[in-house]
Amino acid sequence: MDDVFLVASELINNAIKETPGELILFRLSREEPFLTVAVWDSSPRRPYVRRPPNAAEGGLDISPESWDDNGGWGLPIVTALAVDCGCGKDPRGGKWVWARLKP
Repeated sequence: MDDVFLVASELINNAIKETPGELILFRLSREEPFLTVAVWDSSPRRPYVRRPPNAAEGGLDISPESWDDNGGWGLPIVTALAVDCGCGKDPRGGKWVWARLKP
């Protein structure tokens, strides 16, 4: 279940960043043998995987003024933990970003 919580928090956090102060929707469903985590936001922009900084090559800047600039790990984590994931337009607007996991 830890993986499900992590994936849900990543997708929710991305939706909040994409549409700050706006409505987001969360759905958790069970389709044997999988759990599907899905998050809707009103933005039409599809998510993209940023290349995270390479920590092994000193790519992380952990100074206090740059601490929040080290993001980019969320979607790679989701794709590593999920059996399948994707993004689909909602006919009423916005998009659903989802990940299917095998608990």
